[in-house]
Amino acid sequence: MIGQTKSQKVFQVFNYIFLSLFGFVTLYPFWYVLIASLNTGRDFARGGVYIIPREFTLQNYAMAFKDPRIYASLGITVSRTLLGVVIGLVFTALLSYALCIKTLPGRTFFTFFFYFTTIFSGGMIPYYMLFRDLRLTKSFWLYIFPAVFSFFNFVLLRTNFSTIPDEIRESAQLDGAGDIRILFQFYVPLSLPILATLALFIGVGHWNDWFTGAYYQSNLDLIPAATLLQKLLKEATASSTIKVGQETQLGSLQQYTSQSLQMAFVMILTMPIVVVYPFLQKYYVKGVMVGSVKG
Repeated sequence: MIGQTKSQKVFQVFNYIFLSLFGFVTLYPFWYVLIASLNTGRDFARGGVYIIPREFTLQNYAMAFKDPRIYASLGITVSRTLLGVVIGLVFTALLSYALCIKTLPGRTFFTFFFYFTTIFSGGMIPYYMLFRDLRLTKSFWLYIFPAVFSFFNFVLLRTNFSTIPDEIRESAQLDGAGDIRILFQFYVPLSLPILATLALFIGVGHWNDWFTGAYYQSNLDLIPAATLLQKLLKEATASSTIKVGQETQLGSLQQYTSQSLQMAFVMILTMPIVVVYPFLQKYYVKGVMVGSVKG
């Protein structure tokens, strides 16, 4: 702050204070859920637990993993997320590459067609009837096929592909490379930042999607973790939360309550996404194109 004017110093101090408060408001709800999941349910029900657990325990997580549904639902969620990201990226990359070629016949029509279909929706009931006729309502593929294409992701990737010089593709074609090889050997490596971003978008969408499992999936063995969490929260709200000390099918609540178990479920579902974010953050930096074309 040396050499700055008084007004600049005041603004900088105000900026630090504002950003610190904004960061606190953003992170505290997550921290509150974490300490609630690490505190005994009986003690947490008394209130006053805001900063650190007053009575530390891991029994909430132990009881959460005793529920056999959590393993099956987590398996469904992990499977659909990994498979959905791979299939979604491959399909989006193929479509984006084709429609970024300016000499492709009907390029404008196809682009407008994909955009036009995003404007209108038949509604929830026709959507369900379509899934039923396609025999997807009792299938794992219900989570994969409808989410393969996203016009927003397509626009982002096609725009990025359009910034790659045509000389790269033309040079590869002169060397005898086909379009598939050009896409995966040149375009994909030069588009890692946007591909990582799209992978994050698709992955988070699959991981957090509870609506599809709640309203379109008829097979209860294929319920994802987000839907299971939504059902647990709904059941707890309907029952006005189990009282402290009450005996339930989960056992004595001297150490845990339905609320503390819910907090543990929330953390179990949230932590994988929180862990993945830092590893993809480095790909957001631009500059991959530097030096890709010489002369």
